[in-house]
Amino acid sequence: MDQNTPLKRHYSRRRSALGDRQLVTAVPYLWLILFFLIPFLLVFKISLSESVLAVPPYLPIFEWAKEGFLNIHLNIGNYLRLFLDPFYASGLMTSLVIAFVATLVCLVLGYTIAYSITRVPEQWRFIFLLLVILPFWTSFLVRVYAWMGILSKDGLLNQLLLSLGLIQEPKQFLYNNFSVIVGIVYCYLPFMILPIYSVLEKIDEVYLEAAYDLGCSPWRAFWRVTFPLSLPGVLSGVALVFIPALGEFVIPELLGAPDNLMIGRIIWIEFFNNRDWPIASTVAVVMLLMFIVPIMVLQRRQLRKQG
Repeated sequence: MDQNTPLKRHYSRRRSALGDRQLVTAVPYLWLILFFLIPFLLVFKISLSESVLAVPPYLPIFEWAKEGFLNIHLNIGNYLRLFLDPFYASGLMTSLVIAFVATLVCLVLGYTIAYSITRVPEQWRFIFLLLVILPFWTSFLVRVYAWMGILSKDGLLNQLLLSLGLIQEPKQFLYNNFSVIVGIVYCYLPFMILPIYSVLEKIDEVYLEAAYDLGCSPWRAFWRVTFPLSLPGVLSGVALVFIPALGEFVIPELLGAPDNLMIGRIIWIEFFNNRDWPIASTVAVVMLLMFIVPIMVLQRRQLRKQG
């Protein structure tokens, strides 16, 4: 009996550790169910309904008949309309182009800044990282409104160019795609810098020394060693910038042209101006699937490489 006591204690500790591990892993799943899956199902249900002039402005999908039968009314016309109507296709294409260009600019600037921070002495890195996240301490709207003052015809940019003699009259830098891209790059650049920096900081200098010993130039060593090792940070930064930029609403609303609609503004118009909740929910569902599918594919590819 005494010989079995340590064994029982061992299995008891293992069961306790396994229970704690399951509890820890259950927390993120519970979070996803409450704040992602349930809202997504509600929006998806609305996207399959029909718009009416009522409160709420859509018909119920499930309806009990007098005979006890359950009638299910599914309307897939919203999805057909989304892909056949050039209005939504144009808005989606505009969003993709602006998000792609803004993400590319963020990638070039963010990688350069992150790489530069890793090259400075270690005691100065905290100060540079603090400068990167410092804009987060101010309101998002205040930062966007600041660019309205900078890019307007009587703003700082036009005054600077006029004083330098580069232009003869004020230019229109506001209310176009250029101003939208500038606003997105400014607001989302830290989301590109931080993931890339976190990966670059962990790269061992031994790999670069080995590349130099094998005859690589600094530029070639960067492309053959540093950049491939930093790809996980690059992919994370691209996802953190491209996904919210694609559905951005505030920046296009304040800095963009009135006739240049992105998907975020289209959803707002359908929800609050046209009161067409089903079509707005359809656009939201399609956008969400566009976000999730590439992320799942990239994650599966990374797991295969690691496996």
